Amino acid sequence: MRRSIVLAVIAMSVTLLPIVGSAKGCIKGAAVGAVAGHVAGHHAVAGAAAGCVIQHHREKVKDKAAAQSAAAAQASPPAGSAAPAAPPKP
Repeated sequence: MRRSIVLAVIAMSVTLLPIVGSAKGCIKGAAVGAVAGHVAGHHAVAGAAAGCVIQHHREKVKDKAAAQSAAAAQASPPAGSAAPAAPPKP
């Protein structure tokens, strides 16, 4: 019985590994949240979870803004380039 529970926990951990790998910013947010939670009343685990969620959201917003600005920069011509001049009429 104990062995099957351990195997189930390991299987779930391996299944969730790709999700954890894409959690950009989670480690930094969890560290800051854990310290803040510990100072605020020995709630380090709750602080780490909240910090992870908050920092992950901030990274997502930052990535979205960067993608939008890259798309806008690609759509418009560079600032230093001018349109080709029309040839003079004889």
